Amino acid sequence: MRRLFPSPLTPADLEDREWGLDELADFYAYPEQAGVGGRAWLRANMVSSLDGAAHHEGRSQPLSSAADMRIFGTLRGLADAVVVGAETVRQEGYRPARAREAFAARRAALGQGPAPVIAVVSAGLDLDFSLPLFASPLVPTIVLTGAGAPAERAEAARASGAEVVVAGEGRGVDPARVPQVMAERGLTRLLTEGGPRLLGQFASARVLDEMCLSLAPVVATGTAPRIMSGPPLAVPERFALGSILEEEGFLFTSYRRI
Repeated sequence: MRRLFPSPLTPADLEDREWGLDELADFYAYPEQAGVGGRAWLRANMVSSLDGAAHHEGRSQPLSSAADMRIFGTLRGLADAVVVGAETVRQEGYRPARAREAFAARRAALGQGPAPVIAVVSAGLDLDFSLPLFASPLVPTIVLTGAGAPAERAEAARASGAEVVVAGEGRGVDPARVPQVMAERGLTRLLTEGGPRLLGQFASARVLDEMCLSLAPVVATGTAPRIMSGPPLAVPERFALGSILEEEGFLFTSYRRI
């Protein structure tokens, strides 16, 4: 892996070598303003093919690589909570986040739990609450939904051990309220892994602070969605380039909202 940005670069930065998890964790550390004044910092992590596909045949794994998975694991290891849409939970077969020794000391120093909380965004709560994600996580899973969600499904979520959090007045979740309700629970370092519809909602609500995008050196064609979907913004929102890493043709970029 090589660091291509930001400058200035040293010969060591341009050397192609494997980065350790501590080095990656330092590189991707949340900014100091995360949590200041009770404000959450919402970071996204997505992968895309060269032709803009967010997944292949319904899953992101075919677009990924070993380096991408190391960064994926590092971003999880730094987060208080991982926010994900219900459809992505179903398609990707989400399981509870696990504690990793490599991040234990860092998390303890920041007052974080042993593993990030998984927070699932769902309007209809059409989820299998008997799955380990809900029934046996290391830390209780949060289900984010609206005040008008089906009461019997909300009760099923609670019965599994999940915490049901209302983040919208109607049936669904108001994306602008998600960082607020998570921060109220002391969860201010947020990571979202999509999917495209949820990420588009966060962008439209202008609460997405940072985009970590892995660009895979493959083309997929087909009809897979982009990394974000939904109604277009009236004015495209500008992000500033923060960093670029490269390994085996994959580009690992980060951008921050200006």
